[in-house]
Amino acid sequence: MTTISLSPVEIMAGVGALLVLLLVWRTGARRAKAAADAARSGARLVSLFGRVLFTAGLIGGVQWVVLTHGPELWLVLTVLGLPALFASYTITKALTVTTHDMPRRRGGGRR
Repeated sequence: MTTISLSPVEIMAGVGALLVLLLVWRTGARRAKAAADAARSGARLVSLFGRVLFTAGLIGGVQWVVLTHGPELWLVLTVLGLPALFASYTITKALTVTTHDMPRRRGGGRR
């Protein structure tokens, strides 16, 4: 059986290499988290934009069909009034934002 004998310089070099690996790993994890947060934020915007376009097209299409084929007053008022209610709700909700999606520091404090 052979014994391993390391000099103090070799031990310090090994500990230093482990510390460098730890720092590289932590830096990579932080960058990955920041990239994931940025991607998630961008995806929310694209998703919202797509839903807005789809809903606007759907509402416009229904209004066009009713206005061109149904001259009844109550139907016209419903087709024009109901989307106005949805739009007013959405605008009110958008203008009264109460939360922030800001990353928090360790310990729960803000900068």
